[in-house]
Amino acid sequence: MVRCTRKGCGQDYDPAMNSDTSCSFHSGGPVFHEGLKSWSCCEDVNRPVLDFDDFMKIPGCSQGPHTDSAPVIEAPRPSQAQTSKNLQRVEENVTSPTSSAVPGTQTPLRSGSMTPLPAKVDMSSLVDADEDDLETPVPTGTKCRRKGCEVAYVSDEIHRRPDGEGAVCTYHTMPPIFREGSKGYLCCKRRVLEFDEFLKIEGCTKGRHLFVPKSKCDTKEELADCRIDHYQTPSEVHVSVFAKQVDKQRSAIKFEEAKVHFDVYFQGSKRFRKSMDLFGPINPDTSTFTIYGTKIEVIMKKTDGRSWTILEKPTRDLGNISLTFGVGGRTGTIGAKEIVLDAVNQSRT
Repeated sequence: MVRCTRKGCGQDYDPAMNSDTSCSFHSGGPVFHEGLKSWSCCEDVNRPVLDFDDFMKIPGCSQGPHTDSAPVIEAPRPSQAQTSKNLQRVEENVTSPTSSAVPGTQTPLRSGSMTPLPAKVDMSSLVDADEDDLETPVPTGTKCRRKGCEVAYVSDEIHRRPDGEGAVCTYHTMPPIFREGSKGYLCCKRRVLEFDEFLKIEGCTKGRHLFVPKSKCDTKEELADCRIDHYQTPSEVHVSVFAKQVDKQRSAIKFEEAKVHFDVYFQGSKRFRKSMDLFGPINPDTSTFTIYGTKIEVIMKKTDGRSWTILEKPTRDLGNISLTFGVGGRTGTIGAKEIVLDAVNQSRT
């Protein structure tokens, strides 16, 4: 088996079973701008994303045969003078005042590999935050889930036994960072300019592979509290739940005609749960939510055109209050210049 080198693919393939439509890949180069990540070849088709993991999952926009040769990038490259200038800036940025290097010197930015691991590693001394469930079988070809590893599972004897020849995993413990053209990981100092070189940055931490995460059912769950903000239009109510590092696979938001239920999981043992009795009725079938890197955006479709006084149904009489869509107030406003009232409030004016 040979691993395809096209961007967006990276699959192992059999050269004898390689057709003209076997590979889905990106023909362009990566684009990173103000935190958004996309591919130059399909920016109009695949919308930019914030999370790097979501960026790596963007499906390829071109088809062709697999290849193990260096891919051809259609994106324009900077001039040699500009590259040298950017390289000098990155070298200055990665120089740390707490570094053990002699003051006034700079850490060179190299594209070569880092210091290789020793042949023998004491696996008993390695401690990982996420443990591999050794009792769960792993299908052949499953990739290690740790950032920067990319090792494909072959057998327990090679990758899961402490004395296996491929049991040592080298990975990154923190997410990637892209700043002023430089690329690297928050857990280590190395920075590069080219995206290809970024993908080759070897891990800075040694541990065991993570093919199947061990269930954390025994871990005591910690309830978290999230800030909630909202505003409304005549037909919708927009709710923002400010939450970072949300587990998208386990989290869910359920809509009912008069209620909304939040069940948000975070990385680790934290969880946010809340049920709201809404001020007005909504359409559960057309209401939606989207999970971003720092918040969850919820759009609830009103079934009538009434103006909501507050987000949740009150437990007491609020009196003669008429909420408008004016420019005042921190929440419940969209900055409109004209007052919009429902039928009941219009009769009072």
